[in-house]
Amino acid sequence: MCIKGFYFRWTVRRLHKKIRKIIFEFVDLFYPYFKKFMSLQMYRYAACGGSTTLLNIFIYFITYNYILKKQVFDLGFIAFTPHIAAFIIAFCITFPIGFYLSMCVVFQGSHLRRRIQLIRYFSVALVCIVLNYILIKFFVETMKWYPTPSLIMTAAIVILFSYISQRNFSFRKTNQYQPGAETKTSGQLK
Repeated sequence: MCIKGFYFRWTVRRLHKKIRKIIFEFVDLFYPYFKKFMSLQMYRYAACGGSTTLLNIFIYFITYNYILKKQVFDLGFIAFTPHIAAFIIAFCITFPIGFYLSMCVVFQGSHLRRRIQLIRYFSVALVCIVLNYILIKFFVETMKWYPTPSLIMTAAIVILFSYISQRNFSFRKTNQYQPGAETKTSGQLK
């Protein structure tokens, strides 16, 4: 049993390193075009976040139109409108992808335990969902802006908030001992 567990962990680590290398090579290929405008970390955040967002939109579209066929999704004890059900399904698929890309590509070197990073990442994602809702309602209903410019302004604000929050909260880099702080042990691999 111990040998099987070791072999599985070794195989997963090898796969992780190969995937990570491919992602770095592809993403960093286009960085010279953006070097004058942003740091490498901000570029990687934009590339990974943008890719994840496009995947989310694609999954939402397919789920809403072809899987749910614009019908209510009824679980028996609760029913979801098709647009909310499609949003939840797309979020459940793209959330772990976004977390992996943020942890392994964008914000490397955090000394926080992965489960703490995951909880914080999820917390920031929830705040971003609420911010999207509040800001779109504010711009459209209070400011009387058109929906598309409202969405663009909302996206800019939420992306900036998300980047700062993920960098300084979810994947904070610190090596100082703080009482009660959850940090990785030196024996764990990154």
